[in-house]
Amino acid sequence: MKNVNRWLALGMATMMVAGTLAGCGSSNTTTTGTGSDDAAATEDTAAETTAAETTAAETTAASAEGGSVYYLNFKPEQDEQWQALAKSYSEQTGVEVTVVTAASGNYETTLMSEMGKSGAPTLFQVNGPVGLANWKDFCYDLSDSAIYGELTSEGYALKDGDAVAGIGYVIESYGLICNKTLLAEAGYSVDDIKSFDDLKKVAEDITSRSDELGFAAFTSAGMDGSSDWRFKTHLANLPIYFEYQEDGINSTDAIKGTYLDNYRNIWDLYVNNSTCAGKDLAAKTGDDSRNEFLNKEAVFFQNGSWEYANLVGDGKFSDDDLAMIPIYIGVGDEANQGLCTGTENYWCVNKTAAPEDIQATLDFLYWCVTSDEGTACLADDMGFVIPFKGAKESPNLFVKQDRQYTEEGKTPVSWNFTTMPSEEWKNGVGSALTAYAADETDDNWAAVVSAFVDGWATEYKLANPQ
Repeated sequence: MKNVNRWLALGMATMMVAGTLAGCGSSNTTTTGTGSDDAAATEDTAAETTAAETTAAETTAASAEGGSVYYLNFKPEQDEQWQALAKSYSEQTGVEVTVVTAASGNYETTLMSEMGKSGAPTLFQVNGPVGLANWKDFCYDLSDSAIYGELTSEGYALKDGDAVAGIGYVIESYGLICNKTLLAEAGYSVDDIKSFDDLKKVAEDITSRSDELGFAAFTSAGMDGSSDWRFKTHLANLPIYFEYQEDGINSTDAIKGTYLDNYRNIWDLYVNNSTCAGKDLAAKTGDDSRNEFLNKEAVFFQNGSWEYANLVGDGKFSDDDLAMIPIYIGVGDEANQGLCTGTENYWCVNKTAAPEDIQATLDFLYWCVTSDEGTACLADDMGFVIPFKGAKESPNLFVKQDRQYTEEGKTPVSWNFTTMPSEEWKNGVGSALTAYAADETDDNWAAVVSAFVDGWATEYKLANPQ
């Protein structure tokens, strides 16, 4: 492989942010497969592909004769769908497409390992500017690619100077998923929750009557590796977002922690009004949290639009049962706050791959975002909102609610966690949060503040040496 020496030099820097892509997944197992394996049910899907699509796929295959695709997928919750899509494309074109899915929270380390092998991924992912800093030397310039021309906005392109290093391929939202039925049993509706004070009132009232009601306010805030990203990354985004808004910036080498008291307040609310005691959170998993919600043991479940498919269907919830509301922390214009909406998912094509593999990868991506089959899979099966001209509207309830919030004039909370300096920083915050949940003292919260503020400055310097 080309640039191996450069890659080896990169290794130490990458280790500083190993696993920076953390979130949006529930699987703890690395799933591997080829485009011809798994998801036998997709044979019917392939059979339904129109003649026009088949012709188009055959045409793209011809342009990349002899090439193949190896996609290192970031999102465990969509592994099955990617395996199916890869299989269908391979059957139509004869182009081998291999999909390997990294375990939740381990993408960066998996990528580093795979890039060191012969036959490295031709398609990989970075989370934004921090991730790009480590992998920009491997990113093919997509400026002249067909897929770049399909973007609805240049704002979804990740640039390195004038070069297009990555293409954002999914826009997602997260907030508090609500069981509206349980909320009604407690005497409330989502319309009663428009601020942190409202949320606190409702949650604490449910807790005071939990024995009578038969459910808690919040699912367990699981702090094992399959779940802690929801709090050390996604929840931590809120105080970062509001600090950036106040200071008129979009990144910093030294976070001040202006709104960490508010971070404490929302964390206290989660911990003290949940299905379990704070001391038990270290052992709770993402599956525990989801199952508690599915079993109607709690009203609120912090998660994102990617979770929709796990909650709706036979024996589960209907759209009528659910809603997603903003995460309020008592800062800003809460009446006009929307969901946390953005992306940490940028496709990058490995420029060190063979030319025919690069072309095969570009062709596969173009087919995914333009063909009826590809766009239907991304929208219907994966629940994605994709920022491409040929996008199909997603049936995902939470996606529709995000759009409704925006149409009502509410301001989405941007994803600023992509500026967090390293995975080590996140782990420090997560460990401190876990210790504090087990023993809610001022001293233990001071450790959270130190991990947040001091840890940020330290990790930023390590990741950005002079």
